[in-house]
Amino acid sequence: MKKAVLLTSLLVPLAGSTISWNVSATLLETVVVTATRNERALENLIGNTAVLDAETLRLVNPVHVQESLARVPGANLARGNGQEYLPAVRSPVLTGAGACGSVLSTVDGIALRAAGFCNINELFEAPTEVAQRIEVMRGPGSALHGSNAMSGVINVITPELRKKTFYSMGVDVGPHDYSKLTMSAGGQKGEQSLRADVILSHDGGYRDNSGFDQQKILLKHGFSTETLNVITSLGFTNLNQETAGYVVGTDAYKNADLQTSNPNPEAYRDASSFRLASHIEYTVDERQTVLLQPYVRYVDMDFLQHFLPGTPLEQNGHKSVGLQSAYFLELAGGMQWVAGVDLEYSEGFLKQSQDGPTQGSLFLQRTVPDGFHYDYQVDAVMAAPYVQFNASLSEALSLQLGLRYETMRYDYDNRMLAGRTDDEGVACGFGGCRYSRPADRKDDFDNWSPKLGLLYQLNEDHQVYLNLSRGFRAPQATELYRLQREQVVADLDSESLDSIELGFRGHSDALNYELIVYKMNKDNVIFRDSDFYNVADGATDHVGVELALAYTLTDRVDLGVSASYAEHTYDDERVLNDVQIDGNRVDSAPNHFASVRLGWDFSEQGRAELEWLNQGAYYTDPENLHRYDGHNLLNLRARLKLRERWTVSARLSNLTDRDYAERADFSGFAGDRYFPGESRALHVGIAVDY
Repeated sequence: MKKAVLLTSLLVPLAGSTISWNVSATLLETVVVTATRNERALENLIGNTAVLDAETLRLVNPVHVQESLARVPGANLARGNGQEYLPAVRSPVLTGAGACGSVLSTVDGIALRAAGFCNINELFEAPTEVAQRIEVMRGPGSALHGSNAMSGVINVITPELRKKTFYSMGVDVGPHDYSKLTMSAGGQKGEQSLRADVILSHDGGYRDNSGFDQQKILLKHGFSTETLNVITSLGFTNLNQETAGYVVGTDAYKNADLQTSNPNPEAYRDASSFRLASHIEYTVDERQTVLLQPYVRYVDMDFLQHFLPGTPLEQNGHKSVGLQSAYFLELAGGMQWVAGVDLEYSEGFLKQSQDGPTQGSLFLQRTVPDGFHYDYQVDAVMAAPYVQFNASLSEALSLQLGLRYETMRYDYDNRMLAGRTDDEGVACGFGGCRYSRPADRKDDFDNWSPKLGLLYQLNEDHQVYLNLSRGFRAPQATELYRLQREQVVADLDSESLDSIELGFRGHSDALNYELIVYKMNKDNVIFRDSDFYNVADGATDHVGVELALAYTLTDRVDLGVSASYAEHTYDDERVLNDVQIDGNRVDSAPNHFASVRLGWDFSEQGRAELEWLNQGAYYTDPENLHRYDGHNLLNLRARLKLRERWTVSARLSNLTDRDYAERADFSGFAGDRYFPGESRALHVGIAVDY
């Protein structure tokens, strides 16, 4: 703490120009695009959308995107090792079968992964380091979002094109050989604009034999006339990560020797992605606008599954081509129609193999063979027409009606022998192999997603809104075709989530706020049962309240609060390990978590912030027999602009050097397991923009 205070005191005298921190900006004037595909002020939006603007993202300047999203009520990502994480948006921390793909992660509205081929860590592919803003919708998306927008939507908005020529560069350094270099350049000539962003990151890792190297490149080109606006972006990412696994044993994260150890030094993750997309907006006349967003994507990933017997290697990837479309029609009396069709075709593959024999018990040695476990390809087609109607019923009351129909078709091709043999057709001991390969098949999933919203303007500065919506999630390819034991067909339905949400938002001279209460019921929950079968007969209930608040205490001091309280419970008659879990709390679901921030504009050019992060206790198993007690962390950060071009920053995380776990869970094979959190760490940075 003394280091951070000293650094701040040294920066203050160097100030020479003005930074606008937007602490007292009016909430209702915030512009968002995620819910509507075109820019709208929050005051016209029927529903919740949290916004992390560029200044907030630069102040946080995170090593991991979880550090930024902790400021969003209802968002509680569990950080793993390196760039890995498990998502949680108005939900428990999602893990295991049925987890991947419950939160839709997008860049400029285009999904990072194809429908049916999610990666639970996929946000590491987004250019969050240079984002103009990040928008987060909690709960089911609108009619403009389809499968996977069930628990929420995280949309990363890439940096805007600039009219004036500019060059910028930033360098950040920290412990364990951490470094990040960010370079940006661009400008405009006539009707065309160009921008390039490059991010190069290296982290030696705070645990043994861990760390990562990551490269991201984003190129944007813009062409604009009075009626036509075209923005084309090309994104490339590459991640090479040495992964540290769980430390095992009750409260192992408190053990000084285990905190930095790595029981799985052989584990790694190599992932690359490529995306090309265009945003083509044509203004027909003052009432009609057409939006087309064609895109192609390619992703490829290899990672060693250190958490499975035999630590098999998984290789997966897919390539896609797609089109999002929207037709906007403005009518008299404040009415608007939005209609369109979203289309996508994907070809995906998955291979899983093991080089050597399985270590452990005799049972595992005989049931988990070496060689190939899976080798399949899946072709997928998605088509989704939708319509949304917005109307002003009176000066104070607005209505939104939306409906989406989505059809998903899978064509699965098994490239190995079907059944539960090894790759040469030899049956394993003790009844067969752990892994089972279905025969070639086709699967179809059809879903409807309706939404009804009402917005009432209490007065000029305060609103109340009501949302009734349904989100859905079609089964992912891995849940359908990567089976285990004697299961030969996964008879799965799409998960569905019915939600009712009541929200209040507004502002006064010193206060911005949003308060939301919600209730949700999830049906056809996909999970892996005690027989290791993928089944879809689970159900859960979710009730909660979320608060976002910004209060100006003085001209220079302000308070920010993002807090959530929720109860996530099982609502089915499932029996696990002879325990009836109906009514139990869902594992990895704390009742409460919060980010509270005290901000200080120590000069017209600089800002400091003290953040308190609270993570409540949670059960680590569905039987509610094991739990993690939660933790409280303090972070200190400061940012200062020098003269006209230079900016310096510093952040001290885990100020009190607390022992804590980024994630805790319980395994029937290993017992209590943890990803230990990092000890106190100081990062500093400097940037120039000219």
